[in-house]
Amino acid sequence: MARELDPGLLPVDTADPALRPKNLDEYIGQERVVDNLRVYIRAAKQRGEAMDHVLLAGPPGLGKTSLAHIIAEELGVELRPTSGPVIEKRGDLAAILTSIQEREVLFIDEIHRLNRAVEEVLYPAVEDYRVDVLLGQGPGAQSVSLPLPRFTLIGATTRSGLLTRPLRDRFPIQFAFDFYTPEELAVIVQRSAARLGVPIEGAAARELARRSRGTPRVANRLLRRVRDFAEVEGGGHVDLAVVRLTLERLEIDEEGLDGVDRRILHTIAVKFDGGPVGIDNLATAIGDEADNIEDVYEPFLIRRGLIQRTRQGRIITSRGRQHLGLPKAEGSLF
Repeated sequence: MARELDPGLLPVDTADPALRPKNLDEYIGQERVVDNLRVYIRAAKQRGEAMDHVLLAGPPGLGKTSLAHIIAEELGVELRPTSGPVIEKRGDLAAILTSIQEREVLFIDEIHRLNRAVEEVLYPAVEDYRVDVLLGQGPGAQSVSLPLPRFTLIGATTRSGLLTRPLRDRFPIQFAFDFYTPEELAVIVQRSAARLGVPIEGAAARELARRSRGTPRVANRLLRRVRDFAEVEGGGHVDLAVVRLTLERLEIDEEGLDGVDRRILHTIAVKFDGGPVGIDNLATAIGDEADNIEDVYEPFLIRRGLIQRTRQGRIITSRGRQHLGLPKAEGSLF
């Protein structure tokens, strides 16, 4: 459940609410995370206490925001969503904290993007349940410590390496999300298709899942495009042929790579002679943002063994060159 947002609190999940799982029983994948959460939630409810603070880390689209909503729902409390970039000043966070009610959940997406001054406001809030507010200006300003109700902070990050050690250490519960298996994604695709009222064959769901980068958000996005092609060119029924036609038109290849993925591989292989190349130079060469490459594209390309990240920069592997139809670099160990 989520209450009407106060000033300074913004919605951070753009996924279709109709496709979002409503509780832990509906949540597919991340079994270790879900199994442990069941214990932590039940224990907190039995004690009548706020659950310990939770850090959810992993690439975009793996269900971190959905799980934050579910935790609040399972606890029977309100969810207060915001994101790191939105909280620009110490006073912004102080205003949010002082409006929280007992045992509520404060969800901060992209928590690694909090600036240091704002982050320092969190330390006493999550440890001692108090916030220090500065009253007045200049030499006569006074710091007043205000008590806070016990609440649960859920932080989500796609870049856990950018979290400061003091902030990371203040999360007693920490989970790292894994990419989904094709089998798990096929179940998600079939459930989402049912909710959208789209008839889909099992083989079609499996093919769509196989090419969805191990990511539920990608699978659901592609399902919507498949639905469009099915309605216009397939009589409304999604079969294997419609899925393959859609993915071909979207230029998504057999391994789930899209045009940007292939451009990254080609740029490293050809413009930078296979690498190493720094992320800023790579981003400039392909006309994209460095953060977007690191958050969205790089984890999948590394997981597929197509590129490697070294201290000197990114390099393309022999498998990456093979995917592009290029010969293995002379003398290459990769």
